[in-house]
Amino acid sequence: MARVKLNLPDTYEFSTEISVRIGDINYGGHLGNDAVLSLIHEARMRFFKARGFPDEKHVAGAAIILSDAVIVYKSEGFHGDVLVIELARSDYNRCGFDIIYKITNKADGKEIARVKTGIVFFDYDRKKVIRIPETFRSS
Repeated sequence: MARVKLNLPDTYEFSTEISVRIGDINYGGHLGNDAVLSLIHEARMRFFKARGFPDEKHVAGAAIILSDAVIVYKSEGFHGDVLVIELARSDYNRCGFDIIYKITNKADGKEIARVKTGIVFFDYDRKKVIRIPETFRSS
């Protein structure tokens, strides 16, 4: 089976730093695969808050949900490492877009992982995917 490849953008629109917590470490003694999704969720929330959106249920007057995720692991992360998580929006469509994340170790610049999440806008009352609010594109 072919390995998944994930191309990174040339520039990022947001960056944040998050330390690897002891609960992020797996039985192998390094950053667990499940913890990567948790860390990018935190980074995504910080991104939305930096744009004035209080949470994922209030993004430009709508909610968002995750439609898919791809993680490509590049190296190990360890307890106490400070990770730099950069993100950029891409591939807009009628109801959503992708976020591309690059995770690196702040101390040595080593790339830890590349991640892509598909995001769609969602109306929880109607339980239905909706169009991207125009105000979001310019935020």
